[in-house]
Amino acid sequence: MPKRLAAICALLVFALCLLLGMGANNTFTTTVTRALVAMTSTFALGLVIGGAAQKMLDENLQSEEQKLKDTTPAPSPER
Repeated sequence: MPKRLAAICALLVFALCLLLGMGANNTFTTTVTRALVAMTSTFALGLVIGGAAQKMLDENLQSEEQKLKDTTPAPSPER
């Protein structure tokens, strides 16, 4: 999940930077360089945020699973 989130965000930022750079009449080199820098930094930030979100979800699922185990009655032995 973290890698997928980071990749999606990075590609969106890259495309947005390309469009805005072309709209501002920047040179090709300037536009692509800035878009690549933005994409790289967004990917790194996305990995951090995605990792934190994944850890939070895992911890929440573990606690909910433990609650279910604690409240579920033990099965009666079969005869």
